Amino acid sequence: MADPTPVLDDLRAESDELDRLVAELEPERWTLPTPAPGWTIAHQIAHLAWTDRSALLAVTDEDGFRELVEQALAAPDTFVDRGAEEIAGLPPTDLLSRWRADRAALDEALRKAPEAARFPWYGPPMSAASLATARLMETWAHGLDVADALGVTHAPTDRIRHIAWLGVRTRDFAFGVHGLPAPAEPVRVELTGPAGDLWGYGPEDAPQRVTGPALDFCLLVTQRAHRADIALHADGPDADRWLDIAQAFAGPPGSGRPPKGDAG
Repeated sequence: MADPTPVLDDLRAESDELDRLVAELEPERWTLPTPAPGWTIAHQIAHLAWTDRSALLAVTDEDGFRELVEQALAAPDTFVDRGAEEIAGLPPTDLLSRWRADRAALDEALRKAPEAARFPWYGPPMSAASLATARLMETWAHGLDVADALGVTHAPTDRIRHIAWLGVRTRDFAFGVHGLPAPAEPVRVELTGPAGDLWGYGPEDAPQRVTGPALDFCLLVTQRAHRADIALHADGPDADRWLDIAQAFAGPPGSGRPPKGDAG
């Protein structure tokens, strides 16, 4: 079983970095728009707080989490936005306190989880390491949106290795949510990390390949950038199609971001 400690440590570091970005913001800046249509900085942090609470329920209260899943199934197109909207209107100090408390409780619960434990989620059950990876992916992606709203650069770190791994693991899921059969052939993914080292996934002799910067791959699978604006290269029809529909997060197909040339 995978030891969740490394990804939990990286999730804590990623969350703390975003926390520092918003902790001293004046109240009016919490209403700045972010690249997600209709979402302010407050919505972004509220979404993370709400989802961390959902993950905490999945780990500690299976019946309570089952109720959330039923709500999601009843309104799949509005469920995520409604979760953020519920608490985005809180005063920033209260919103921050809620996010900090729930993410700390989730961190503690995942570190104490039995090694073989599997927790329910909005998809297949997940191990502690996988659930922490999903939380890291969301924290990083929504942190990018906050940084964009504030006009600051969110420099990539090797923490995105976990997101790249998740992006590779969710290839078949991305095809499935688009109503497409999973490709029969494996794909070799070779990515250059922020420090210049090579990250490889899949059989080295696979005829279909995806290559390029790890940051660009992570931006694509979290749908924070359009394929036209990144430097990934695909060899093979399945690899090429994958880059058009890649999605590492649960739920229905995301709308993604428009190409930069189409913005505005």
